[in-house]
Amino acid sequence: MTITQTAIQQLMHDRKSVRKYKEGVVIPHEKLQALLQNAITAPSSSNMQPWRFIVIEDQQVKKELRQISNDQEQVETSSAIIAVLGDLEMYKNAEQIYDANFEQGFMPREVADLMIKNSLGLYGSLPSEKLSSLVHFDAGLISMQIMLLAKDMGYDTVPMGGFDKIKFAERFNLPKNEVPILLIAIGEAAAPAYGSSRLPVEQIVRYI
Repeated sequence: MTITQTAIQQLMHDRKSVRKYKEGVVIPHEKLQALLQNAITAPSSSNMQPWRFIVIEDQQVKKELRQISNDQEQVETSSAIIAVLGDLEMYKNAEQIYDANFEQGFMPREVADLMIKNSLGLYGSLPSEKLSSLVHFDAGLISMQIMLLAKDMGYDTVPMGGFDKIKFAERFNLPKNEVPILLIAIGEAAAPAYGSSRLPVEQIVRYI
């Protein structure tokens, strides 16, 4: 039996972590904006959408960032760095989010009001370490969407967790409620990415 890959399956297999980029390639702002606009369709805890982004294109700033990112070449040579941040006070947007859900016909008013009350009560009472765990989880969901969408647009990416997050927060004057989580380099590959193996699915899946 012949199995044909779907477009999304092909995209998932084609996406690789690229570390060698063509220097001087500029991605138009409208493309970066469209990329992030589509990426924010990702799910999040109680739809609190805790992700925040800094898109770094300035070459001098990228050089500075490279110094606090374990001297990773792609920080400087890629077209842009998308810094994915997490907002520990994301629940303060509950009213805006659920009012919009009501106005756009996604839920009745009483449900929206209940969700606002529950979100403010629940997340507002959580300790910072639990909020941090939540925003890191949600950041992972949207980061994968960013990378797949970028590949679909003809660009390559690599996610990087290896950077000094304290120095990053200081350099970019992050408010205390925003934590840096991940850097995503985006641009045009100058060399193919290395292939990588995967464990057999039979080894990692249990059916009960």
